[in-house]
Amino acid sequence: MRHSPGRAFENAAGAAPESAAGQAVTRLTLTDFRSYAGLRIAADPRPVVLTGPNGAGKTNLLEALSLLSPGRGLRRARLGDMTRRNGGGSWGIAASLSLAAGSAEIGTALAPAADDGGSERRLVKIDGDANASQSSLATVVGISWLTPQMDRLFVEGASGRRRFLDRLVFGLDPEHARRVAAYEKAMRERNRLLKAGRADPAWLAALEDTMAEWGIAVAWARRDAVARLTAALDADTGPFPRASLAVEGEIEGWLDAMPALEVEDRFRAALAESRSRDAVAGGALSGPHRSDLLVSHAVKALPAELCSTGEQKALLIAIVLANARLQAARREAVPILLLDEVAAHLDAGRRAALFATIVELGAQAWLTGTDVASFEPLQGAAQFYTVRDGRLFG
Repeated sequence: MRHSPGRAFENAAGAAPESAAGQAVTRLTLTDFRSYAGLRIAADPRPVVLTGPNGAGKTNLLEALSLLSPGRGLRRARLGDMTRRNGGGSWGIAASLSLAAGSAEIGTALAPAADDGGSERRLVKIDGDANASQSSLATVVGISWLTPQMDRLFVEGASGRRRFLDRLVFGLDPEHARRVAAYEKAMRERNRLLKAGRADPAWLAALEDTMAEWGIAVAWARRDAVARLTAALDADTGPFPRASLAVEGEIEGWLDAMPALEVEDRFRAALAESRSRDAVAGGALSGPHRSDLLVSHAVKALPAELCSTGEQKALLIAIVLANARLQAARREAVPILLLDEVAAHLDAGRRAALFATIVELGAQAWLTGTDVASFEPLQGAAQFYTVRDGRLFG
């Protein structure tokens, strides 16, 4: 069965409709997670400011929140590394959420160690369903984040930019998470069979058919989201630099030149023809897993990697805010924002503009920093906590 490679997005300019509701974590419980032996915090939909010295546990809390979405969280750490030292051997996260359509309960935890020494995995429970998949988290809540490590997003390898782009797409089209998971699963199995060197050709053909079907859908959704984001960024007259976005890759080039179904057939044939080459390389050398997100400063016509550190930070913020507006327009729900040390490299004017935009959007943004004075513009509009030694003080 072929799947539609894309879907229309309304309100391309990204203005949040009055009916858009902020999504919010109203209760968060951590057990043996990082520096937290146990933590329970209640919150309302307003922004949450977490301040304290380095090493106090601020980023650990944001990492826990990031695991309410698909993937490995904002640090991309091994699951076992998230368990508190001297803890019980497994960590757990539970959250109550206020959503546009009502409420939801999400739980996720490190699965107990298997007797056969299998790979680590995490369990996901959504509204009592203990068999929920990670990809289904994207259908419940939208979460975006910025971390200090992402300050090098534009100067390091393409894999980080692909993950960043996919997370933006998750918020606009939650089914994208399922597409990416299906494509990557088929690709890993094909790689394993090619490495073994004795795969049944029919089995490989079936996996390549799956890769072609889902891979084109992934590439299409990325291109569509980038087009929508570009329109939203072009319409924004705020203080952050206007970013220009494009997706670069072989599949994307084919999609520019021919219908999606023809591209699917071409990709399927290319995979079959490249089995020997891919076996030597240790993986598929073609596909959307090799595409790249290109970002430039539109006014200066300058690639993002050549911009100053402050400009790169401002470009990232502009993209995340544009995506939040698009999510509000598309899903009538403003995403939760996790902004770790976001005030770094921003002057006072841009900090104030960022905070004002967060409040205007009605977003529950979780912001961290060492200096509470940096968040002075949010006094009266946010919840403030001090973090010390894995404990929160209101």
